[in-house]
Amino acid sequence: MDQVSIWFERKFDFSFPVELHPNLCARLRGTPASLEEILQIPRDLLVRKQGEKWSIQEQAGHLLDLESLWMARVDDYSTDKSELTAADLSNRKTHEAGHNDRPIAQILAEFRTARLGLVNRVEKLDSALFARTMLHPRLKKPMRLVDHLFFAAEHDDHHLARIWELIQEGRGAARP
Repeated sequence: MDQVSIWFERKFDFSFPVELHPNLCARLRGTPASLEEILQIPRDLLVRKQGEKWSIQEQAGHLLDLESLWMARVDDYSTDKSELTAADLSNRKTHEAGHNDRPIAQILAEFRTARLGLVNRVEKLDSALFARTMLHPRLKKPMRLVDHLFFAAEHDDHHLARIWELIQEGRGAARP
C-alpha cells in the first residue's frame, strides 16, 4: 500500500506565526497517548516485518530514538550555536536497537517519559526563544524553535500514519 509519503522528500513551510508554540506543545504532548491507543494490537502484528522495512514496533521505537535529537536541538536554541544538531540520516540507532526484542510497554513508557521531558523543558523557555532562528543541517533553511516543534510533530504524525498503514495491511493479510 505505502501511501504515506517518504519523510526525506517532504517540503516544509514555516510561515505560520510564532504564537502557535502552545498548540504545538499540546500536539507533541498528545503523541504518546495516540501511539499507546493504536498499538493495542497482537504482538505478532507489532513485530511483523515486510522485507527490510521497519515493523510497527520498530516505528514506535524510532519515535523514542529521536527524542534525544529533539532535546539536543531545543538545547541548541538556548546556546549560541549557528546550526542545529544534525540527525543520523542512516537511522543507525533504530536499526541497531532491537526494538522487536523488547516489550512494547517498555518502549511506550520510555517514549512517554522522554516526550513529557521535552515538552516540559520547552514550556519553561523564555517566549523570545521560540522566534530564534538556526540553520537546519539537512533542509539547509532557517528554522525557528517553533518550526522545530512543528517539524517534530510532523515527524510523529508521519510515523503514526505509517503505523496505521501497517496495521491495516496486517489485518488485511490476516483475513482468509
